[in-house]
This record gives sequence, C-alpha cells and structure tokens, in this order.
Amino acid sequence: MSCNNDGGPVGEGGTQLSAAIQAGTNITAVYGLWLHPYGPATVYMARCPGSCTDSNSRELKWFKIDHVGLIRGNLVDGDWGSGVVSKTGVYTVTIPAALADGEYLIRHELIAIHAYWAGPQFYMECAQLKVLGGGGKLPSDEYLVSFPGAYKASDPGLNVDLYSPEAPTITTYELPGPAVWIGED
Repeated sequence: MSCNNDGGPVGEGGTQLSAAIQAGTNITAVYGLWLHPYGPATVYMARCPGSCTDSNSRELKWFKIDHVGLIRGNLVDGDWGSGVVSKTGVYTVTIPAALADGEYLIRHELIAIHAYWAGPQFYMECAQLKVLGGGGKLPSDEYLVSFPGAYKASDPGLNVDLYSPEAPTITTYELPGPAVWIGED
C-alpha cells in the first residue's frame, strides 16, 4: 500500500491543495491512533509529474528522507523510532535542502513489529507538498522504490521475533527499504 489515500480526505483520493514548504525546513506529522512501541518509523517522498492532485501514489517512485529503527538497547527493552512517536505523538523530519522544487507526496510510516506470528503492521499517511527554494537535485535510481514493492516479506527488519529467547540479547536492527537520500549521490 502506498498511501491510505493520496493526500486528501479518506475516500476522496487526492485533494486540490498542496502545502507549501521551503526545502531545508522541518515538517511534523501528528499521530493519535495506532501507535505501537516496537518498530521503525520512516518517511518517504515522491515527486509528482505536475500536480499531485492528478497523481496515483502507486505509480510514483518514492525515496526515503528519514528512518529511525532501534535507537539504543535491545529488541525488547530498547528505544524504537515508533516508540518515540508513540510517546510524543509527533514525528518531525527535515525536507532535504538540495531537493528540486516541485509537487511531492510525503509518506509518514510506522511499522509495528510486535506481532511476529501475524506479520508486521504498516500505518502510513500521505500529504501533498509544494517544495520551494530547493537545490535542484533529485535522487538517483538507487534510492527509488515503488509502493507496493519496496519491501519483501523476507526483509530481516520485517521478521523480528520480540518473544524469542535471543531477543533480549540482540542490539542491532536492519531497517527495511532503501538508504536515506540526504541530497547527495
């Protein structure tokens, strides 16, 4: 799934509005429901060919601008990206300063990994942005993915058993998806 909707009210697809934002500044997503303490938090963007109102999020190429997995500690008692969002209710990221001006979808995503036997749970929302004052760059193909398709069921970061006897001794976590694009190749 690329977006719960394409940046507009649920059931209506894209909206007619895009929020203007300066490249290099912060944007904050506010969460109220479906928060879980275990799992990564990620943010992707996709450039729309023209207006995002007329774009289908499943046909766009996405690049990751931020991700936070296991911050410190072990899989069971450690601090996770989604755990921080769970405690604060917000996730703030910086729009890359080097990004080219234009219309984009932004995709905030929380991946809950607390139910290994049932598989990961994906909670994502999208919004439409108009990036201004950017540096004119776009990510190269190595950073681009599609939704669906960016993740595989076999990705180690999606197959974490928090209830295994080894989990309290594991202090590393492999984030799913591509590398974060910071504005350089």
